[in-house]
Amino acid sequence: MSLNRPFGTIEEIPQIIPIFPLAGAVLLPRSELPLNIFEPRYLALVESAIASDRMIGMIQPQQHETALSELFNVGCVGRITRFVETGDGRYLITLSGVSRFSILKEVTAGTPYRRFQVDYLRFSADLLPGAGENSVDRAGMISMLRTFAEASNLEIDWGSIDAAPTETLVNALAMMCPFGSNEKQALIEAIDLKTRAETLITLAKMDLAERGRETTKWH
Repeated sequence: MSLNRPFGTIEEIPQIIPIFPLAGAVLLPRSELPLNIFEPRYLALVESAIASDRMIGMIQPQQHETALSELFNVGCVGRITRFVETGDGRYLITLSGVSRFSILKEVTAGTPYRRFQVDYLRFSADLLPGAGENSVDRAGMISMLRTFAEASNLEIDWGSIDAAPTETLVNALAMMCPFGSNEKQALIEAIDLKTRAETLITLAKMDLAERGRETTKWH
């Protein structure tokens, strides 16, 4: 997903951002994350973002999300690129990923949602489309995906897979694969595209091996 006005440097991205904690939700640069917003505090967050820079940080809580739950240290900020009012009090939005960030500290804001000062320096390469694509073992990743999809009964549009740029493919798979929060966090924090692809392959292999052990127990 390309933004109309992409950020050229990390200094252009807001350093204090509202945070939407959501377990299992992965947002990555130039990827899209659709969200159904219905809780009052997050309705307020979306309205505030729409009225300002349209930026929202996605991050996973370490446990079940509460008002003061501990968060993982790394998330990804995105810009609202689609926005629909449903007529029944909800908002349907799409966030387009801009850059990952590390949390520095929480900012007392007097808002029903949380705001944090964040740092993007570690992930400055996130602003470069396609960075690291040539280092990815695309064939190996797709081969493992086929095995994993068959075992998981996942419906995959293989035509779209073959046509997708490598960055789009790796990040889309990281977002859609049905892993737990810790595994999803490993994909978010992978420092570059090659590492993320390797992590995907490793997680898929571990999942398949665990299923094999579970099957053996029942025979």
